[in-house]
Amino acid sequence: MTATPNATLLSILEHYQPARLLCVSQSRIPAVEAFCAAHGATRLTLSDQVPLPEAVANQRYDLAIIADQLEHLPQRLGVELLAGLRNLSASRLAVLVDLKQTPTWQENDFFALALQRHASFTQSGDEDVGANHKRTLALYTYDLADYKQVPDWLNAKYWANPENFDKYWW
Repeated sequence: MTATPNATLLSILEHYQPARLLCVSQSRIPAVEAFCAAHGATRLTLSDQVPLPEAVANQRYDLAIIADQLEHLPQRLGVELLAGLRNLSASRLAVLVDLKQTPTWQENDFFALALQRHASFTQSGDEDVGANHKRTLALYTYDLADYKQVPDWLNAKYWANPENFDKYWW
């Protein structure tokens, strides 16, 4: 069985169990609907507007999911959305994007925003478009708790110098 975007999003939701969830999308996301149906205490905020309305932007969320949104925005507005959510509103992000539909976005743009590539999905296209058309979705995630590894030198061994306590007065 291959992983699907909805199954992967649902596993992320189940892992973090957000009490406050923001979903920024122009279409419905079945994984969000299924999670909220199973977890009635979750406070879900939906928005399809970018920039976000002030009432939505000035709140704190445990997780923000952005899907079917960056494909419809100028890149600058998309960067402002992701950076604003990451810096001010959400401890965790999940961004689902079709990179073939967003020619100005490159994978490095997401890395520059401290997002990590979580998964990639290939879906067959609609019959209207043609059998050869495949949609490739990429899922990028950000978690404030583990977005950066702690360097080796950042520990008490190099900073505290406990062997010099009570020996010298600086």
